[in-house]
Amino acid sequence: MATTPAGMTAASRFRSIGTTCQILATDPAALPPALVIAREQLEDLDRAASRFRADSEVCRLAELARTATVIAPVSAVLADYLGAALDMARLTDGLVDPTVGSAVVAAGYDADLDEIRARTAYAPTAAHAVTVPGWRSVTLDTANLQVRLPAGCLIDVGSTAKAHAADRIAALLAARLPGGFLVNLGGDIAVAGPPPSAGWQVGVEDAAGDILQVVATHEQAIATSSTRLRTWAVADGTIRHHIVDPRTGRTAPDTWAQVSCAAASALEANAASTAAIVLGPEAPAWLEARGIPARLDGADGRIVLVGGWPEPVIDTDEGLAR
Repeated sequence: MATTPAGMTAASRFRSIGTTCQILATDPAALPPALVIAREQLEDLDRAASRFRADSEVCRLAELARTATVIAPVSAVLADYLGAALDMARLTDGLVDPTVGSAVVAAGYDADLDEIRARTAYAPTAAHAVTVPGWRSVTLDTANLQVRLPAGCLIDVGSTAKAHAADRIAALLAARLPGGFLVNLGGDIAVAGPPPSAGWQVGVEDAAGDILQVVATHEQAIATSSTRLRTWAVADGTIRHHIVDPRTGRTAPDTWAQVSCAAASALEANAASTAAIVLGPEAPAWLEARGIPARLDGADGRIVLVGGWPEPVIDTDEGLAR
């Protein structure tokens, strides 16, 4: 995803939580403090939920649950992100599930992506399926900030955390600072506050960074899930991506190169786009039945539009931010 600075908007990019982050503000003076707030929020998320930090809460919980069911305290931050992940598991009937961590590791995604890609050979083969405990096996007590995890459970909120962070940050910026804001965390886009007069112009990018379509949004969030960006090769030559089907414990099919969805929140948009990747050929009907506007780009080059997603229009605006 890319966004178009419209009118007098100011924009800035930075790297955090393993992705490119972008903040747009309709009031240029609000951008510097907005960046401070965004970075603080993302550092809190990283400390709580990163699978790649030995000192994160998620890693600590995994160690505690290595051989037995565990009931353990969690921070308010992790409780919020885990709660959001469980809500999306419920909303998608388990197609998006935060208990897929061990299956993601078995697929080869056990470290930062750059480190994985630097390996000359990697052990996992096509037979990498791991049983996913299932979101219903997790009990979160938000009142007492406690979680119950089954033995062997590794929490992975990667399918929801960026989107939920985008929602949180956009809301905070609009509450604390003047003007309107767009928060883009690796393609999960949330907006809050007064938008530019023509709306926020959002470019849907493919894995190569080419703009496929530009859509305008005033209030809706937009998110894209891809099978082409977070990829790596394993020893048998198989190319894998980061989205796991919780029903099988295996890498989801690559029917769709990417799926973009619009919803009231980035969290819901991302859950829908991730569920669509998992569903493969069944995705258009699933999205249509739920009235979710979506663009599905097939691995074979076809484009499927559902739920009122606008028809593509060729855009030659050279001011598009990439």
